Amino acid sequence: MHFKLELTDNQSRARVGELHTDHGVIETPIFMPVGTAGTVKGVHQHEIEKDIEAQIILGNTYHLFLRPGLDVLEPAGGLHKFMNWDRPILTDSGGYQVYSLSGARKIKEDGVTFQSHIDGSYHFFSPERAIDIQRSIGADIIMAFDECTPYPCEYGYAKRSMHMTHRWLKRCFNQMNKTEPKYGHEQALFPIVQGSVYKDLRTESAETIASHNASGNAIGGLSVGEPAEELYAMTDLVTNILPAEKPRYLMGVGTPANILECIALGVDMFDCVMPSRNARHGMLFTSEGIINIKNKKWEKDFSALDPNGTSFVDSTYSKAYLRHLMRSKEHLAIQIATIHNLAFYLWLVKEARLKIKEGTFADWKNRMVVKLENRL
Repeated sequence: MHFKLELTDNQSRARVGELHTDHGVIETPIFMPVGTAGTVKGVHQHEIEKDIEAQIILGNTYHLFLRPGLDVLEPAGGLHKFMNWDRPILTDSGGYQVYSLSGARKIKEDGVTFQSHIDGSYHFFSPERAIDIQRSIGADIIMAFDECTPYPCEYGYAKRSMHMTHRWLKRCFNQMNKTEPKYGHEQALFPIVQGSVYKDLRTESAETIASHNASGNAIGGLSVGEPAEELYAMTDLVTNILPAEKPRYLMGVGTPANILECIALGVDMFDCVMPSRNARHGMLFTSEGIINIKNKKWEKDFSALDPNGTSFVDSTYSKAYLRHLMRSKEHLAIQIATIHNLAFYLWLVKEARLKIKEGTFADWKNRMVVKLENRL
């Protein structure tokens, strides 16, 4: 696995690059649809590839470990073959789920004991175990086991947690070096910068992560409730420290405007459940702003979902038709809305890539951010 940085914008730190993996080349900046349990909810794999044009998707270590389990994934030949997806996959480490299960887990130096949301059974993840599980899942990019601190977070706790994440990272690298991929393709470990919203902690963590010379680096612990200004400030700080020749992945971010602002700060990779989760509730993201398709104003609007045709469904279905499906609780409504939103996110990063190459990114980004936050 290697990253080729092609160019950097002359008015911002936005970049164009290529991340080469054994399952294909990922053109950056890129958005990665979230396929929590081995599926992007409501969407076929051929639609993810052909209609949404995703180059890489995510799998969730916590969920895949619990169900279907490694005893199914390993004989299937790993997640790629199990779900019939031959492009790259990234798996998170389970650290974020540990964070979200605050009432059902105990964190200690050796690892985390947590309770399954499915049947209440108890399980244990250590840094070593997280690496072994991700090896078995078979992702191309696997994430280091970390603790994601909440917001707000007391300084002392954030500092202790960050140092433990750094100690866990050494154990992750040791386990990677002791083990081999199971399915014949390379797997790369990305460490994660933590430190909450404290500049000195983020600086220390970014410097520590950079020192490991990994194939790529991630920024975690953001998009957990902090104001957008804090998100941008911490991202700006960290991307100034992480090596320019390695891809930078901002975890769990975010809105279309968030993504454009963070591309301008030098981030290459993004993921978020927002486009798919919000689609299920009738929220559509478009190049002109945000639509609640359930609103009556769309009842007799027979125009395309996005006038700029950012997804193939724009030329197939009208706002009025999708509103009708949503109100009728037809399953097709969720499928159309999900495909549209994910295709829009992929269109957005593709346009950003094009504008960076043209040298017009900064002005385009400033105009787009205003429109993207409109409520139509």
